[in-house]
Amino acid sequence: MLLSRTLLKRHSVLPGFDLALGFTLLYLCFIVLIPLSAAFLKTFTMTWPAFWEAVASPRVVASYRLTFGASFAAALMNAFFGLIVAWVLVRYDFFGKRVIDALVDLPFALPTAVAGIALTALYAANGWIGQYLALVGIKVSYTPLGVFVALTFIGLPFVVRTLQPVLEDLQSELEEAAATLGATRWQTFTRVLLPIMLPALLTGFALAFARALGEYGSVIFIAGNMPMVSEITPLLIITKLEQYDYTGATAIAVVLLVVSFLMLLAINLIQAWARKRQGG
Repeated sequence: MLLSRTLLKRHSVLPGFDLALGFTLLYLCFIVLIPLSAAFLKTFTMTWPAFWEAVASPRVVASYRLTFGASFAAALMNAFFGLIVAWVLVRYDFFGKRVIDALVDLPFALPTAVAGIALTALYAANGWIGQYLALVGIKVSYTPLGVFVALTFIGLPFVVRTLQPVLEDLQSELEEAAATLGATRWQTFTRVLLPIMLPALLTGFALAFARALGEYGSVIFIAGNMPMVSEITPLLIITKLEQYDYTGATAIAVVLLVVSFLMLLAINLIQAWARKRQGG
């Protein structure tokens, strides 16, 4: 064992561990830690009453309600339909499969502003889709529902691309063994397959939720940006920056950052528990 470790260290393609770790930490400090620390340090210059007034005013709370609510709902929607899309792409062969697989990545490649304009045009009262929804009294553009639609659009690839490798690694013998033991298709899915996919599904959900919290470009066009109605928190941060209220903007940004971090931490803990349970 010692000899193998020595040979691996001597003939490794990558630089030595110390050098590679140093570059990794340096890169993370400049790209992630220092910018985030600057936001916290700027917020620490505020007194507690000023901080609370900045992050808990009625207008800000209304933006929280819309941003977190729409992000959570969109992530749930993507978790459900993303699982179906990933399942179809992995388990079935059909004409146009590669085209559909490429379309899943479209929200990644499409500029967010272009996505926002396109969604607004489609779901406006005179748009291709919106004109039919208007007949039954459903208005999408310039409403909180439009925010939900935009966040669902940008979050789907996170779930699909997280689940696909797991589904590809699932062996058909598991389903055959379950069927041999008398399990129905629903029992096979819920008791055999779903526990294996759950960590990846939670990861995709968390990534979609975190991405939706900070989304700006694709939302501002379709939201309408009405204070207390359809104003998202990232837009409120931009508004405060335009008003030179830097401390107020960083205070609201810190709230989003802390909530996102707690969300990712909770998901990681759930994943660790799920892996430990599967291993046991």
